[in-house]
Amino acid sequence: MENKTTIPVTVLTGFLGSGKTTLLNRILSENHGKKIAVIENEFGEVGVDNELVIGADEEIFEMNNGCICCTVRGDLIRILDQLMKRKDKLDYIIVETTGMANPAPVAQTFWVDDDIKETYSLDAIVTIVDAKHVWLHIDDSEECKEQIAFADVILLNKTDLVTAEELVILEKRIRSMNANAKIHKTKNAEINLENILDIKAFDLDAKIEINPSFSTEEYPYEWMGLYNLADNEYQIEMTEGPDPSFDIGFIKLNDASVTEIAKAKKQAIKLFSEHPKEVKADKFINTNHTLNRLLIDTNLQNFYFRPNKPGIYAVFTQHGPDEFNLKIKSEYKENNKELLNVNAHKVVLKEDLQNLKYERLTQISPILFEEFEHSHEHDDLVSSVGIEDENELSIQKVNEWISYLLQNKGTDIYRMKGVMNIAGNDERFVFQGVHMLFDGKADRMWKPGERRRNQLIFIGKNLNREELLSGYKSCIAKKSLNPA
Repeated sequence: MENKTTIPVTVLTGFLGSGKTTLLNRILSENHGKKIAVIENEFGEVGVDNELVIGADEEIFEMNNGCICCTVRGDLIRILDQLMKRKDKLDYIIVETTGMANPAPVAQTFWVDDDIKETYSLDAIVTIVDAKHVWLHIDDSEECKEQIAFADVILLNKTDLVTAEELVILEKRIRSMNANAKIHKTKNAEINLENILDIKAFDLDAKIEINPSFSTEEYPYEWMGLYNLADNEYQIEMTEGPDPSFDIGFIKLNDASVTEIAKAKKQAIKLFSEHPKEVKADKFINTNHTLNRLLIDTNLQNFYFRPNKPGIYAVFTQHGPDEFNLKIKSEYKENNKELLNVNAHKVVLKEDLQNLKYERLTQISPILFEEFEHSHEHDDLVSSVGIEDENELSIQKVNEWISYLLQNKGTDIYRMKGVMNIAGNDERFVFQGVHMLFDGKADRMWKPGERRRNQLIFIGKNLNREELLSGYKSCIAKKSLNPA
């Protein structure tokens, strides 16, 4: 009998600026002989982490901006599916989450999907804690608390920046939040890899015993409605909502049983991991297991669909329909001397038609519906500002601008990082900052034919986009392009 083995996965998490990228670079630089794939997720408008991570480019997989524990989780599933095709060439996978992510839904990915469960095994959740700055967030940030609480291993990093007494107090606080995790004290994320890789530390039952909500599955969609659809043309009417687009997918069921609905929910997770098909107003939506992205550009607009086959359909939506005042409408259609009253979900005999009064288009209601709320909340005050262009920058002006930000905005800027194109220098300038701490240095040489560009990201609260963009423009040495 063939001995089937799974590929171990480490989820690397930690609040903004704790040292995840530093640890990741250490892992990729070590002579461990493992072929490692890295999956990254960033909280920000401009993706720069891939530029700051060393190692083979083909080993780095980037997910979309946003929250890995919400719709971006679909990207994680999609990338894991892609990696299955080359699983014989992989020894290990590291998932580096954004500093604003709750690790629980990330971990769920590895046991809720049967294919993924057969191919991968969650080895450990490793959380890095910034010993210097964690006190600024540990009381107010739910993400920071969750990352510590769900950890199997905790790296208490930047211990050289605090006193021994401060370290004792911090470790006691962490122990009160997570008594079971193994704690390692580190400087610059220096750690023996045997302490964090291939340690088989993740125990689902133990996690659930400590916090039953850990097993509560979170979905990449917020609403599901069950509809009995006829061989008819339907109209979706909706208004502007919180986002400029609205994702929707249809899954046909054999019946309305609990078993079929549960199966549809799992299918919808995979559906929401696909690249959506954009649909403009007044166009038709594909109902054949396709993720449709409805583009909302006016106050009131319509989309249309016709089911491939009549029957029971589960309709999954990215947002709650109420947020967009979404209504599904239809008209009655005669078929084999019967009429389907879609609004009431019952068959009406032709002879009873005279007793019916209805408008040409009537709003239909689902047989049943279910809402899926995320158990976590993100701090709406935390946002990101990204800047990217190809101008050359004056190193003197850059130093003046960064110094101003550190002195005047350091409390609000949780994280800054990026790559700069410095005038008169053939080396990349890379920088990283956490609150009032900053580190910048010349990196490798720009490669022949490589696009020399600036990529900067600022993450924090109360960020002023125009002020940051203005400060950046003041650093431009030679204007060639307008910064985006």
